Amino acid sequence: MKKKKEPIISKKKIKRMKRSDGLKMKLVDKYTMERVVACSASRYAKRTALRTYGEEGSELTYSELKRKSDAISLYFLEQGFVKGDRIALIGESCPNWMLAYFGLTGVGLAAVPVLPEFSPKEILHILRDSGVKAVVVNARHIEKILPFVREKPEFLIRLEDLFHIPMPISGELKDRDQFLNAPGRDIARRKMDGKTQKLLSGNRPEEENLASLIYTSGTTGMSKAVMLTHKNLVWNADISTDVYFKVKPKYKVLSILPVSHVYEFTIGQVLVLLCGCEIVYLGRPPAPSSLLPALKEVRPHAIMTVPLLIEKIYRSNVLPTLKKNMKLHRYLRFGITRRFIYRIIGRKIKVTMGGRVRFYGIGGAPLDREVEEFLAEAKFPYALGYGLTETSPLISGGKPKNHTVGVIGKIVEHLEVRLEDKDPATGVGEIAVKGPSVMRGYWNNPALNEEAYTSDGFFKTGDLGRIDKKGRLSIMGRTKTMILGSSGENIYPELIEAVINNQDFVTESLVIPEGGALVALIKLDIEAFAQKMALSVNEAKTEAARYINKLREEVNKELNVFSRLSKVHLQEDDFERTPTQKIKRFLYLRKKDESSDA
Repeated sequence: MKKKKEPIISKKKIKRMKRSDGLKMKLVDKYTMERVVACSASRYAKRTALRTYGEEGSELTYSELKRKSDAISLYFLEQGFVKGDRIALIGESCPNWMLAYFGLTGVGLAAVPVLPEFSPKEILHILRDSGVKAVVVNARHIEKILPFVREKPEFLIRLEDLFHIPMPISGELKDRDQFLNAPGRDIARRKMDGKTQKLLSGNRPEEENLASLIYTSGTTGMSKAVMLTHKNLVWNADISTDVYFKVKPKYKVLSILPVSHVYEFTIGQVLVLLCGCEIVYLGRPPAPSSLLPALKEVRPHAIMTVPLLIEKIYRSNVLPTLKKNMKLHRYLRFGITRRFIYRIIGRKIKVTMGGRVRFYGIGGAPLDREVEEFLAEAKFPYALGYGLTETSPLISGGKPKNHTVGVIGKIVEHLEVRLEDKDPATGVGEIAVKGPSVMRGYWNNPALNEEAYTSDGFFKTGDLGRIDKKGRLSIMGRTKTMILGSSGENIYPELIEAVINNQDFVTESLVIPEGGALVALIKLDIEAFAQKMALSVNEAKTEAARYINKLREEVNKELNVFSRLSKVHLQEDDFERTPTQKIKRFLYLRKKDESSDA
């Protein structure tokens, strides 16, 4: 008997659906991960959904994504897992990571995505604190979690092939090689029949079920576990599918950020899968040696990234070209010729990225003002987004056209955003948000939950912002990094850092308070500085200390009186960063306090 073909879940039918909460669905008929896979598979069954660059046989079509994720869902059910059980996912972005995620969330289990950059100590804390009942991990990170596996060896899954490694083998593993060669059972391969289909359909998740429990590593040093529901994540993706960029099924997306980070997961994965795109994982850190060939071969239409990548391109490629060519430099003083030159450079950058980029999404951290001004005048198709893990993440965003430099963009539809404790003079206040994508709360932390919300249920982001007459949001800094001046002035260190970072040879900086004054830690490109000054690298380090003192004088000319720097220090080592490449400010404040106590 020929198998009955599943009907296509049409977009028109979905858009006609009415909900009691007034939300309008676009591409999914229910805000759950299982329906993301089902709806996309019904429309784009034969299209490639996921693959890894340079890896033959890594391709997964949309129909395979559904079939294999259903098999994983069934395996977990048959092993006795129930809704709400938590399973950790540890490993770099790849098709199997997403497959495991959709499989476990497909029957109401909750994923605990762990950023690969976390230390062994941090990872062990997460596994124990979240109470996970299983771990999906790749060989690169297995040795970090062996102490936990020995405590709870019952359910260990190898990410490379999605094999369940049973006891007693799992509990006796000693190293990476043993893990890679251990026998096991394929959890993604299973024939379906009426009985198994009935078991699956009776255990599908609801919108309010926990989908992800995400441990953040913030700039203030306090790790928090954010509870995000299916509705939080899927609604945020679905509402954004056609607002900022018209995503078409034929488009390819190059994934270079960790999928364990909610920005990449929601916008770079769920959103584009709803639209029928092909996601290609880079499969390695985005260094020029690996990224450039991938860009040339994949020729992506969209890329999600953090500011650091485009800032490096600007400072290492664009800026030196403009400064070396004095004839060219002269024309940059005039708006018309400057825009003409910038657009030529912008087109060259676009060609380097494969020539088809229509959406270059930048989020996760503030974009340098000078770099944004260049991108805007170059007509490069960049777009800014703002949000937090706690908001799944997008709160506001812009389009790759009609930019206003320094402005993020319009607030996502159906989200309520207001400014708490707004300064009447500047219009700046703390951004507070309420709506379908705001988290359920922090895991096992009632005190922090009470502190995080206003009395009427708005989540306080900790970010300072301004909303203009057109309803567009601009970010001014963090409430926790804001420095109170000696006369009660609000000083935003990020704005001072932007001025410092635009000086010659500066790669990055950090402004911190010290004894009622402001101090800047400044990192220079010593090699470029040495070359320009015709000095050896050692000589340049000595000269650099004098240079940054002159630089302080130049920077202070551009700042108001209460924002001026009293001291500058040369930062020789790279700043320590969070997984989203933000500098860990709390470490430098602590070091400063410790040195002053000594």
